[in-house]
Amino acid sequence: MGQRSKARVCAMQMLYQREWSGEEPTRVIEDFWTMRNGTPAVRAMAERLFVGAERERESIDLDITSVMTNWELGRLAAIERNVLRLGAYELKCEDATPSAVIIDEAIEISKRYGEADSSSFVNGILDALKRKYRDQAANA
Repeated sequence: MGQRSKARVCAMQMLYQREWSGEEPTRVIEDFWTMRNGTPAVRAMAERLFVGAERERESIDLDITSVMTNWELGRLAAIERNVLRLGAYELKCEDATPSAVIIDEAIEISKRYGEADSSSFVNGILDALKRKYRDQAANA
């Protein structure tokens, strides 16, 4: 697994830990790295993604909900919910990363950590968000 992939997994795990524990983001980061290790590059990217996704969480949650059909965000498994938050944040705010890379990475994380058939759900939601965030912006 490459460094960027590791950083995304760490960011998703921090988002999960934050949701589960309710701790402040700075505390989540401290606690997370006491139990795990990572290169400086992995740590920097993971923390940037985690802090950004947390900062944008409210609007991202609304955006995710807006593209889901017959689902509520709270009904999703916590892993899938946080994979979607991470992917949505990257699509919305990390313009230098190609959409296909973001979506592929989210699919791989959901395959590894999520429910058996969650990857197709994650793919569909992030593809809809890609159209909302990036395709509309390109056509504006």
